[in-house]
Amino acid sequence: MKYLKYQILISLVGTLFLALQPSSLYLANPNVSSSVKVSNNSNNKPEYITIKAVGDIVAGTNFPDYRLPRNPNQLFPQAVRDQLKNSDILFGNYESTLTNHPYSTKDTSRGMVFAFRSPPEYAKLFSQVGFDVMSVANNHSMDFGQVGFQDTIKNLNAVGVKTVGAKNQILYTKVKNIPVAWIGFCFYSYCNTVQDIEKGKALVKQAQQKAKIVIVSMHVGAEGNDALNIRNQTEYFYGENRGNSILFARSMVDAGADLILGHGPHVPRAMEVYKGKLIAYSLGNFLGYKTFSTTGAKGDSLILDAKLNQDGDFISGKITSIRLDKTGIPQVDKSGQTVNLVRTLTKRNLPNSKISINQKGEINIFGEGVARKNSSK
Repeated sequence: MKYLKYQILISLVGTLFLALQPSSLYLANPNVSSSVKVSNNSNNKPEYITIKAVGDIVAGTNFPDYRLPRNPNQLFPQAVRDQLKNSDILFGNYESTLTNHPYSTKDTSRGMVFAFRSPPEYAKLFSQVGFDVMSVANNHSMDFGQVGFQDTIKNLNAVGVKTVGAKNQILYTKVKNIPVAWIGFCFYSYCNTVQDIEKGKALVKQAQQKAKIVIVSMHVGAEGNDALNIRNQTEYFYGENRGNSILFARSMVDAGADLILGHGPHVPRAMEVYKGKLIAYSLGNFLGYKTFSTTGAKGDSLILDAKLNQDGDFISGKITSIRLDKTGIPQVDKSGQTVNLVRTLTKRNLPNSKISINQKGEINIFGEGVARKNSSK
């Protein structure tokens, strides 16, 4: 009888222990929530963000003479607008001003000196096209001084387009609940300068404290058809130090930046993946209504579509070829001229770029024995 009672007691204790065991596990680990599902992640899709980016934009000017379109909507043809859709973020470099301020800081009577000013109401156009973030870190953002610069920022912000490029500024956004930081650089002292690499690295590290992904916009390098080829050296244009694109971009990645978007040379340049991060050294001209020369490669343009994982690593991308017409308006180029140009420049200038670009403009990463096309980190 004692033995039977002992067996019953053992059975009850064991049952009670099993019944209490799940609750005991949760109590032992207060960070586990009852709403959390345990999964082997085999069916979980990784989170990505997609960024479309274009280069230099001037929507015509009314200074010093009148060079504006009759209808500003014609500046972005529908076929181009369609190509700018379907991304989480659309970025461009706004290389002009949106102001009525009458006084320019530049003497445009001198040769090769240009000042650009567009009507403030043109800001609505960029919002309608779908731009989310625009850089104002470039050599034309101060064409009408601090008044014109602040007007440009105010007018873009008023229609929902965020701006980046003021000195010491870090712009914070959120994409698919992923915190994303933006920093703009140029070669003039009113910007965060590409020459001051240590200051740039400090800004990137500061941005990392609040953001998961850090994107750098850099206005850097010489200009024109003679500036197609990139070298790891300081570039000069009309005697100005325009920075070292390769040194700056890679240094920002070393500091923690995840994507580098280059503009300023007014021609497309090579691309590379450095430590898993995409560097587009120049996106070329995108819109320059009666302001930009479109001869040669200055008329070759592109839309970059980059796919990043939630750690900011480059997964895959695409180049859409654009050609500026004689008035500087972008048109979709089905011949793929810019794709072929960027492919050639990448192979020539950056043979260790770790990316392949096919004739369709698709960009994929290779090397180190890892094919990362459409895969996560």
